[in-house]
Amino acid sequence: MDQMQTAERRVVDYWTKRAHDFGVVRQNELRDGISGRWLWEMETCLPGDRTLDILDAGTGTGYFAILLAMQGHRVTGIDLTSAMLREAENAVRLAGVVARFLELDAQATGLPGGSFDAVVTRNLTWTLPDPEAAYREWLRLLRPGGVLLNFDADYAENVRRRNQGASHTDEKGIYGHIGMTPDLSRMNAEITLSMPASRHRRPDWDLELMQEAGFSACGADTSAGRRILGEHDLPESPLFLVWGRK
Repeated sequence: MDQMQTAERRVVDYWTKRAHDFGVVRQNELRDGISGRWLWEMETCLPGDRTLDILDAGTGTGYFAILLAMQGHRVTGIDLTSAMLREAENAVRLAGVVARFLELDAQATGLPGGSFDAVVTRNLTWTLPDPEAAYREWLRLLRPGGVLLNFDADYAENVRRRNQGASHTDEKGIYGHIGMTPDLSRMNAEITLSMPASRHRRPDWDLELMQEAGFSACGADTSAGRRILGEHDLPESPLFLVWGRK
């Protein structure tokens, strides 16, 4: 097994252990007003006033997929962790919407090029062994004029500052983590600091990768976390949005 496959297996193992508790927080988030803010941010950037084909890369328990399906869009959610996808399927049933979920690698999906009007993703890039490949893949999957919306944060900085408590919450919380044992916290920190994203200044680095990949236009919004998450945004690792257009 090569280094990239080993890194991916560690990520899958971690999220398999976290899937149920992660799903609890996302269910809380779906019922909260924060979902309206997430949706507003996405719809402001999505192309046109029409039904879209949207890929939710690293869908996890299907949060973005559900929000966008509620608006009538055709959504495909992909993730490498089967336990997450099982949670997503259940969440879709509870929400009473339709979305398709596939167990695929966001860095190399194997899906036909030009299949989507938009690619959306949340808190994925920091977990990827090859973000350069991911940005190239997402561009390939977009139709002309399609957009990428990537919400992420420099979580490595949070780890380096040993700010382990800031993102934790209880079982009623709408943002953060529940069920984090010392072993899981250590696993998270090790994964975070081992990935390429941890060695670069973000989102500047993301914009460089997107330009190299061939996006016709791209930009970053470092105030997205304050608008969406408010007091839940991590001071050392504020949420940002990087967007690109094909």
